[in-house]
Amino acid sequence: MDIRPFQTSDTQKILALSIRAWTPVFEKMQPAVPGYVYNAFYPDGWQTRQLADIEQLLNDESQSVFVADASGEVAGFVGIRIHPEDQMGEIYILAVDPDHQRAGVATALMEFAFGHMRQLGLAMVMVETGGDPGHATSRACYERVGFERWPVARYFKKL
Repeated sequence: MDIRPFQTSDTQKILALSIRAWTPVFEKMQPAVPGYVYNAFYPDGWQTRQLADIEQLLNDESQSVFVADASGEVAGFVGIRIHPEDQMGEIYILAVDPDHQRAGVATALMEFAFGHMRQLGLAMVMVETGGDPGHATSRACYERVGFERWPVARYFKKL
């Protein structure tokens, strides 16, 4: 597996991979989130929002997206953001194709991102994910590579 910069020709593969990777996440997440919150975030369905967000990332921040290439096949991708004011990097988005999950692709992408951030002289890295059942696998993955959870509470109230 090779990790390389995103190329425009990867776009459709990344979008398709994202839907496959996040379908089980959203299936478990939706019942755990208040309906008015879920519907506000995803009024046209989570797929529409997710695809639009990823397309915007690929268009606006393509230089910060890296692809795990397994013999010409996109196995996963990571998008990073740099926050120099905090000496911090952020793993903004990470997805692995279900056919390549549990094979070390996510770890390899994160390790690549860590190396990139170290080269920039950053002192730490952050990643955010949901606390719902759909994101349990993500939380476990991040903890396996050494992330420490910062207890944050986000509250919503219907008006």
